[in-house]
Amino acid sequence: MACLGPKCSIYYMLISAWGIVMLALMGLFFKIRCPALYEDIKSSESEWEHNNFSEVYIQEKYDDSAINCWIAAGIYGVLFIFAFIQQRLNARQSYEMS
Repeated sequence: MACLGPKCSIYYMLISAWGIVMLALMGLFFKIRCPALYEDIKSSESEWEHNNFSEVYIQEKYDDSAINCWIAAGIYGVLFIFAFIQQRLNARQSYEMS
């Protein structure tokens, strides 16, 4: 039994596909430590000073952000699979009714 309608499931599939692509690329850019994303990492100057302005501290923060992006992309992947199954169920129901 389908929980989502046909239009809603297609919408969720499109949004999920875009989320997967966007977050996977952001994770890649965080992993290669893109300087443009420096402002987006979670770090405070006091913590960085506490770590003696270590480059390793910033690298760990970049890696943490990359992992978080990939986890979010995985969640979008699960949503995509759910929406795809809903779309298949809707197609089967409309085929059986006609």
